[in-house]
Amino acid sequence: MDLSYAVMPFVAWLVAGVTKFLVNSIRARRFAFDLVGYGGLPSNHSAIVSGMAALIALREGIAHPAFGVALTLAFIVMLDASSLRRQVGRHAASINRLATGDPAHAALRERMGHTLAEIMAGIVVGGLVALGVHAVFG
Repeated sequence: MDLSYAVMPFVAWLVAGVTKFLVNSIRARRFAFDLVGYGGLPSNHSAIVSGMAALIALREGIAHPAFGVALTLAFIVMLDASSLRRQVGRHAASINRLATGDPAHAALRERMGHTLAEIMAGIVVGGLVALGVHAVFG
């Protein structure tokens, strides 16, 4: 039984999450647990979906239908991360500004989407993790 496809998303998520925590902590010059979540470098979502697409390409080949499905899913997730989720973050920032002084308003999370650099970093992380998982599960 080939467990590489089950292991891949978890390892990509873990590596991207730890990397994001380290990058945020270095930038903030403190342990930045509060900055872990949506947004930031690298994109966890991009790492997971691009890593799975890369693993399928390595193990099954790019002509396999599963690669096409994984690539399509990766594009959808990355487009969503760079456009829709960034807009949601901008809307949250506007709502937070409008609600300044309202004690009943719980501040909305403004950091939601990803920049192109954060998505590209996620793709790199996903590809490297796919190579590692492929090497381990050979």
